[in-house]
Amino acid sequence: MKLVLTGAAGRLGSHLREPLAALATSLVSSDLADGIGALYPGETYVKADITSLDTMVDLLAGADMVVHFGAIGDERDFETLLGPNFIGAYNIWEAAHRCSLRRVVYASSIHAIGMHPNTRAVGLDAAHRPDTFYGLAKCFAEDLGRMYWEKRGLESVCMRIASCAKVVGARALGTWLSTDDLIHLVTRSVDTPVTGFSVVYGVSNNDRSPFDNSAAAHLGYRPKDNAEQFAEAILAEAPPADPVDPAQSCIGGPFAAVPLGASGLAQMTIVDDTKKT
Repeated sequence: MKLVLTGAAGRLGSHLREPLAALATSLVSSDLADGIGALYPGETYVKADITSLDTMVDLLAGADMVVHFGAIGDERDFETLLGPNFIGAYNIWEAAHRCSLRRVVYASSIHAIGMHPNTRAVGLDAAHRPDTFYGLAKCFAEDLGRMYWEKRGLESVCMRIASCAKVVGARALGTWLSTDDLIHLVTRSVDTPVTGFSVVYGVSNNDRSPFDNSAAAHLGYRPKDNAEQFAEAILAEAPPADPVDPAQSCIGGPFAAVPLGASGLAQMTIVDDTKKT
């Protein structure tokens, strides 16, 4: 099996390279960086721009699946996101179709449903309620994936990734996705025999999770980690909750509260745990 990984130089992509190289006969990692350090056995690196359809066709030629993590990972103005996040998603699905790939495994986000309240379990059938232009791009890509499945028979797994970072605040007690569970989720999204068009929440087995993942049981994703191990320390230092603050009451957290076009990550503390080779 030949896999292609976009966004390989990113924080999450860096953790996927080694397990995907072990899973595949060959792995083509790609990003805009000049290099990504030492390569794993069976891995090659190609610098490529996802905003070019011809480039993506060349990149995906001969592959079985693409794991698509390449995009701007934060809120920006619409014009900035248009190329990498909107057109880039189209280029991936269209190139996958032209190259007869079997499946696109896509890094979607909970920001596609970020304006839903976090006080009840949100299922996979919840309506799109994007919290930002960034979230809107995830809605576009999910609908694109459904259309390419229904019209062209190209499978997709859209992983609505939550807080895949070190737990530093109360919100993450429900939204945390550990690195090990991320790897497990991507692996199941690749090796499940039949997926059709599937959506799954990328969240660990947290006691306080606001997500209902039961409709994605066919993927065999069984997260093992639980953010409750951090709860006592986090809650002891947390300020009083404000139930009318969208950053605390909505699934999207700070992304639900920032003005359109303003960075959501700037309101968060994300520890850079990019894996170095």
